[in-house]
Amino acid sequence: MESTIYSVNKAEHIGGLDMPTASGRQFRFQGIDTSLPPSTEGVSQVLLENISRPGSKHNNDRRVSYLKSRLKIGFLSFLDKDRENEKEKKSVVCVEGNIASGKTTCLEFFSNSTDIEVLTEPVPKWRNVRGHNPLGLMYQDACRWGFTLQTYVQLTMLDQHTRPQTLPVRLMERSIYSARYVFVENLYRSGKMPKVDYVVLSEWFDWIVRNIDVSIDLIVYLRTTPETCYQRLKMRCREEEKVIPLEYLDAIHHLYEEWLIKGSLFPVAAPVLVIEADHNMQKMLELFEQNRHRILTLENRKLGP
Repeated sequence: MESTIYSVNKAEHIGGLDMPTASGRQFRFQGIDTSLPPSTEGVSQVLLENISRPGSKHNNDRRVSYLKSRLKIGFLSFLDKDRENEKEKKSVVCVEGNIASGKTTCLEFFSNSTDIEVLTEPVPKWRNVRGHNPLGLMYQDACRWGFTLQTYVQLTMLDQHTRPQTLPVRLMERSIYSARYVFVENLYRSGKMPKVDYVVLSEWFDWIVRNIDVSIDLIVYLRTTPETCYQRLKMRCREEEKVIPLEYLDAIHHLYEEWLIKGSLFPVAAPVLVIEADHNMQKMLELFEQNRHRILTLENRKLGP
């Protein structure tokens, strides 16, 4: 009898069919014709269709039930292990810091490196949602538009975290964590967000963290004084940022310090590498180069200021 073998995982022989197990590398099944490509999903579908087919020698109720259950367990175990192995090969690094702390400069520095994909903060989306500018509206009237903006920020940051990663290292500008732990928290603490809005956003965030993989491997914290950020802010002259006062930058700074340095605000999702970032451009580029391996190579990350 003809035998077709797909090199997927070691098989366990079950009642005339070889079925997948979590520890092996091969499927063998006899008497089943298939032209599907050698993929785990294709093999699984063919097996399920053929053992259930009227007239199949494998088709009796107890045998079909048993085979299906073993196939499902083995296939899911294979997928879990495959996903774990895939995750081990890749890392996600989030660059965090106050407004004008040098995050864009950091991402641009590493953007030409091999095997790195860079995701900048989706500010263009926040400036134009079907013709509306919730970012600009929030800076003009945070009490009215803070919840609107942060709802969309959470959605767009979730999109950043969950899009397929194609290269070994992903560098992200900020994260869904800082959106919640710093910017939403600031709106609430400053009295510009009602408690009901704060609770709703928190519930959404908590559900996302529990049910969706938004894990990260390293946080690079560009630590700056609010005064330095304020001077840089005035120099770059972005329209929405013209109305940002020093007091706002000071509040954001203290929340970052509470979260990433003191560890007293919220859980920290990953190890933190602190880079003092009050320096000029040339010095910052030198610091980025000095920390290249600590940022990009998982096993070389020895963290600290």
